[in-house]
Amino acid sequence: MADEKKSKQRHRVMVLASMYPVVALMLILVACVELCDAATVVDVYRLIQYDISGVPFGSRFSSLNHHAASLSFQRGADLSRSVLILPLRELDIGFVQDYISQKQSLGGLLILLPQTFRPGNVGGGSQSSENDGFRNLLAQLEKLLVHGNIPFPVYFAFENEETDAMLADVKKNDALGQQATATTGGYKLVISVSEPRKIASPTITNIQGWLPGSRADGDSNQLPTIAVVASYDTFGAAPALSVGSDSNGSGVVSLLEVARLFSILYSNPKTRGRYNLLFALTSGGPYNYEGTQKWLKSLDQRMRESIDYAICLNSVGSWDNELLIHVSKPPDNAYIKQIFEGFSNVAEDLGFQVALKHKKINISNSRVAWEHEQFSRLRVTAATLSELSTPPELLENTGSLSDTRKLVNEDAIIKGVKLVAESLAKHIYGHQGKDIKIFADDSSLAVNPFYVRSWLDLLSQTPRVAPFLSKNDPLIMALKKELEDYTAEVSVQHESLDGSFTFYDSTKASLNIYQVASVTFDLLLLLVLGSYLIVLFSFLVITTRGLDDLISLFRRPPSRKVKMA
Repeated sequence: MADEKKSKQRHRVMVLASMYPVVALMLILVACVELCDAATVVDVYRLIQYDISGVPFGSRFSSLNHHAASLSFQRGADLSRSVLILPLRELDIGFVQDYISQKQSLGGLLILLPQTFRPGNVGGGSQSSENDGFRNLLAQLEKLLVHGNIPFPVYFAFENEETDAMLADVKKNDALGQQATATTGGYKLVISVSEPRKIASPTITNIQGWLPGSRADGDSNQLPTIAVVASYDTFGAAPALSVGSDSNGSGVVSLLEVARLFSILYSNPKTRGRYNLLFALTSGGPYNYEGTQKWLKSLDQRMRESIDYAICLNSVGSWDNELLIHVSKPPDNAYIKQIFEGFSNVAEDLGFQVALKHKKINISNSRVAWEHEQFSRLRVTAATLSELSTPPELLENTGSLSDTRKLVNEDAIIKGVKLVAESLAKHIYGHQGKDIKIFADDSSLAVNPFYVRSWLDLLSQTPRVAPFLSKNDPLIMALKKELEDYTAEVSVQHESLDGSFTFYDSTKASLNIYQVASVTFDLLLLLVLGSYLIVLFSFLVITTRGLDDLISLFRRPPSRKVKMA
């Protein structure tokens, strides 16, 4: 009985002791899970990748799996296994230029932007010397990145508490002059995405609406036409952030409000003008206004010849006292004079100025500087109303990272809408030189600030890079519906983008930030765990089989000869 009792007790001890390793393993697994949960995830936006006639531009890679580094290292340092974290506030253009132009090794580049540049942030056009400095710096950086062939992944992210804390730790470690590696530990940045693929058959989409004028015989097709045009798509260093609040969200908002105002006038036969009004939202603006060109050529010749003049709206949301009217025909042209005088008189009544700026087009060069030049090439009188004194270069300043809601002043858009609407109305109804305000603030035809603000807010949150917009993209459908509400015979035209442009997907990703320990720590942890397991094993053997059995495990076994003897 005593032996049986001892046997049961020993069995109980063995069962209990055998649970210790299981409990230890569970604790280790829980610790690992806690470490994984502690990883920070940040939304990042990839630098655009595209080709022009087979020549590569932008970032050519997308995956990241390297340790973080800061600007503490000297120029020319080998950072091929590091991701350089570069806050815009500390940007050194020369440093970045060295790594791009001299093809120096860099594992990746993460650019941290101030929250003020996050799309959708409302600021009412607030300006400061610091923000202006950031915008100028960001413009230089974008130009460098967009027009370069970058042999490493480049991402943008917005500063927050997590990135600030990480950068502070990285700077502290880098100040010792030693790069973060598997040996030294630090922060590891991981982006796991598939390699970018070409976007097959990108399209550009044009949307047009029509307000027919009134004629005694009822045949509106023989009436002259005034076209109001605005390009709605954008292009920027990061397609997922390219909202273009000013260029050209402000132009789109202005066109929609002008269409809404004239739809009220034209809904009543008594106030319907003897001009047709044609409203067009065009795509392909950053690509030499390709959408405008294809839309114009698709128009019936009779319709095109009926256009009295076209007014193109481009960047009208960030100005104070003066707008510019850009034309291709000489300023002394009688019709250009008439258009300018009409706008100038209205501007004077509204308390600001407009100036005329002439730029002759080069027929032998397919490159156009302004949207109205596509009209001029087809011998249609046209002008561009803009706050810009010089046209943007190809693939520049049409939705840059700094062109956000904070840059735009809705009061400036409202003044621009009044200028266009009153000028068109005076021309249509023959009120030139008369002190008549059709769209007075206290009338039923007043500009609606809420309408302007709501559309501006929407466009300031919506990236609009044409190759990444499908034919039935929600934005295109929303613009189409809006024109349907205020105009008639709305039509949508889909065209293929110029084949010389090739774009690649993968514009947005999640960045996983891990704080990893050094190999020294790993070895120390391994030593502690090994010691623990040896002690645990010894304890189990002693409690279940006795000390002699434990000692016998470490004795040298007897030789074969001894056994035979």
